[in-house]
Amino acid sequence: MNPLQSHETVLTGQWIFENGVMRGDPTELRIEWLTESQLSFIGDTDGGWSSLYRDPQDGRYWELSYPQSYMHGGGPLELTYLTPEIAMSRYPGMIAD
Repeated sequence: MNPLQSHETVLTGQWIFENGVMRGDPTELRIEWLTESQLSFIGDTDGGWSSLYRDPQDGRYWELSYPQSYMHGGGPLELTYLTPEIAMSRYPGMIAD
């Protein structure tokens, strides 16, 4: 798997129904890998429906969310870059100024 690149700002996973099984596409699997092993978890809001991460390589903030939350299990994942200002406003008290 590849770490986040400086030009990336949004990764949107998809679910694929194949041979009777629902599975994540390569982007979905990459998001899972990034949040489990590459990014540092800071905190969450909305009972975990939105979570803030920080990339230790470049210091950028990333939000993990479920844009298709109406789907069973919350739907596919999305990882979105947040500016420090937006991260502070969405996750008050979780990061320093």
